[in-house]
Parts: sequence; C-alpha cells; structure tokens
Amino acid sequence: MEIKNYKHSINEAVKFHEVDMLGICNNAVYFNYFEDARLKYVQDIVKKFKLRNFLSGDSFFIMVRNECDYIEPAYLDDELKIHTKIDYIKNSSFGFKHLVKKVSSGKIIAKGGGAVVHINKTTNQSIPLPQEFYDAVKEFEGEVKIVKQQ
Repeated sequence: MEIKNYKHSINEAVKFHEVDMLGICNNAVYFNYFEDARLKYVQDIVKKFKLRNFLSGDSFFIMVRNECDYIEPAYLDDELKIHTKIDYIKNSSFGFKHLVKKVSSGKIIAKGGGAVVHINKTTNQSIPLPQEFYDAVKEFEGEVKIVKQQ
C-alpha cells in the first residue's frame, strides 16, 4: 500500500448529494471516484503515448470486477486524492488498484481495485490488448505484472 508506487492521481471533493444524514460519504460513491480515476488514467496514457489502436473504432473496455475496503469515513466537503495504478495486464484485461487519501490528514481512508476487459463493441467479445498499450503502461508505471499468454 505504498503511495509512492502510484504515479497517477485525481482530486475529488465530497459533495452534498454523496453523503448520508450524518454527513458521511456513502460507500457506493467510492466506486464513482474509482471510475473517474480509471477513465482519467486511460485518457492520460492514450494522450501521453499517442496510442492509435486503443479505444478507437470498435475498441472499448468494461468493468468486470470492483472492490473497496473502507478504513475511515470521508465527510461532506472533504478533499480527497484518488491514487491509481495498473497492477497487471493480461491478454484482454487489466487490473487497477486505488488508494483514497484524505488531503487534510494525509491518511489513506480507503483502498480498492478492479478489473476491466477490452472488448469489441460490435460483437461484445473480448479482444487482445494492442502491444502499444503494454509498452505505454510499462513505461509509465516502471513496473507492472504482465500475464500474457501465447
């Protein structure tokens, strides 16, 4: 859970409609934060490495697993930093890990992860990830587990 190993982050603020009567951020909202972080991560990788064959045409990805461990609550107006990394890449899927840090305390208040599958939008079948995606993530992350089967 070393935050220094997470090279990508976004900022979120806990909004009024995300809290319950006690002012605590609802547990399901963290999955929205994770989605925002995943999408921004992929957009930034595509832009930075000029990926031509990823998320173009019929290429798309969908969530197949999501999880979250809650350590401490977030409250209305808390500023959060969502740290994100790609943990592994397989033939047609890859996994994310997330850390949620409360800016005011510097504490990690939640951690989570998930997996996405690269699909063809027309057929809804999984398709291999392009080599340029592997190369870009390895360069960006420095170290990532590759579980590529022949």
